[in-house]
Amino acid sequence: MKTMDVKIGSLYTFSAYLLWGFLTIYWKALGHVSAMEILAHRIVWSFVFMIILLLCMKQFDSFIQELRKLMHQPKNLLGISAATLLISANWFLFIWAVSNNHVLQASLGYYINPLVSILLGIVVLHEKVTFRQGTAFGLAAIGVIYLTLSSGVFPWISIVLAVTFASYGLLKKKINLSASHGLTIETMLIAPFAGIYLLSLREPAFRFSPFAMSDNLLLIGGGIVTAIPLLLFSIGAKAIPLSMVGILQFITPTIMLLLGVFVYQEAFSITNLIAFIFIWSALFLYLSTVYYRPAHRTKQRINH
Repeated sequence: MKTMDVKIGSLYTFSAYLLWGFLTIYWKALGHVSAMEILAHRIVWSFVFMIILLLCMKQFDSFIQELRKLMHQPKNLLGISAATLLISANWFLFIWAVSNNHVLQASLGYYINPLVSILLGIVVLHEKVTFRQGTAFGLAAIGVIYLTLSSGVFPWISIVLAVTFASYGLLKKKINLSASHGLTIETMLIAPFAGIYLLSLREPAFRFSPFAMSDNLLLIGGGIVTAIPLLLFSIGAKAIPLSMVGILQFITPTIMLLLGVFVYQEAFSITNLIAFIFIWSALFLYLSTVYYRPAHRTKQRINH
């Protein structure tokens, strides 16, 4: 792997996570629009943007070929349909959480996400768990349980965001489609339903009126801000080590945490702090499993 490739890859990946973090501000600007309507526009305009992008990149023919191949693979078609439902649920809940002043819970969800991904790997893919990974799960569980018992409210937003996104990632890994083709197919599958929903609205936020121009642009732009970071991530993640991806992915929830506390003035109590400390400790342990390699394993790889 060339040094320049790693530098460019890390820049692309860093940019993707940075944009995902600041998307909080974008959806907050549409806080007066219902989360379901924003989601429907996000799906429709993502599909439109991806079709235009494929045409510009001269990848539309290869997309059609991939689509035809998928139609003869019922298992993969079912998998990508399930992935579509999962990412749609994740998008909806994230938009709803931001609009309803739950940015901190959303942030916690994306901190927990990598740990849920490892857990799914163990349960579904039968991957082995190390002692430190098991300890990391324990610390994360203590953090969630403590938050639940202390506040009296189960952090369901965090859990559902983490589970839906981790499950989506697992399905995408098993289907193995490119980011551009995958996102186009996902939005294509659900775009008709989103379109029907938008047409059924009696008082839509998207109106042909000068007074609605800013909302219209934001709703259309929702498709662009959805696709661009995903494509940046797809390019960048292929050029850098997985351990670097593991580090960079915490940029997004950290930005969300800072925005929630310092910009949107959400309450960050001692209870929240203690719960987050458990989660952060779990993440440090998780990262140590990525970077640390026992000496005897290293020698074995050298001998082979």
